[in-house]
Amino acid sequence: MDLSLLLTLAVIHAVALISPGPDFAIMVKIATQQSRSTAVAAAVGISIAILAHTILSLTGVSLLIKSSHTLYLLVQIVGASYLAWMGLGALRAGLAILAKRKMSARVHAGTNDDAVISAGDVEGVASVAGGLGGAMSRRQGFLTGLYTNLLNPKALVFFLTLFSALITPSVTTSTKIASAILLLSLSLAWFGFLAVMLSKAQVQLKLQRLTPVIDAVIGVIFMSVALAIYSNLLLTA
Repeated sequence: MDLSLLLTLAVIHAVALISPGPDFAIMVKIATQQSRSTAVAAAVGISIAILAHTILSLTGVSLLIKSSHTLYLLVQIVGASYLAWMGLGALRAGLAILAKRKMSARVHAGTNDDAVISAGDVEGVASVAGGLGGAMSRRQGFLTGLYTNLLNPKALVFFLTLFSALITPSVTTSTKIASAILLLSLSLAWFGFLAVMLSKAQVQLKLQRLTPVIDAVIGVIFMSVALAIYSNLLLTA
């Protein structure tokens, strides 16, 4: 087993994990707004997706996808569309929460008759906010984390590049298996740490007022990545 190779992979992957991106953003959103079990499920989902990318790269499947113009184009379109949809959803959730708070403030302030907001109006906006950023089940958390990483074309390219550069034909099967386990373990450790720390009641309480800001920032991150992918597609078309 090549320990120096495993150490190199660990360092590179650790740097990639803590770097801001869709995975980090979605973990912050879920961990600060959902239950701890949902946040942990999301962390597991992201980690399983990373394991899938690792296996696809080690077995050469990712290279086949990258080599096929049509297949890789489809992967990029689907991935960018998913990220754009997630980004738009986060922005809408943030705006809905702001609207709800504004209406609630006007109700409690006792506005004049021609500007009174009914309780039904407030509940209507609340239902919109709930539909976009409401409570998630563990299954929803897991799938959100899984799809966020698995459908990100940049993740596919990252792992393909990483293993193409470091995993040579001379690398043993045991080292390949160890590298997959290593990357999975590091991913579970990091995203699990975020899930536990950010889902603490006191942390969620402190960040509650910043929920619209968090949603807006996350929306911008997701949509920026999606736009970058679309832009690259147009330039290479």
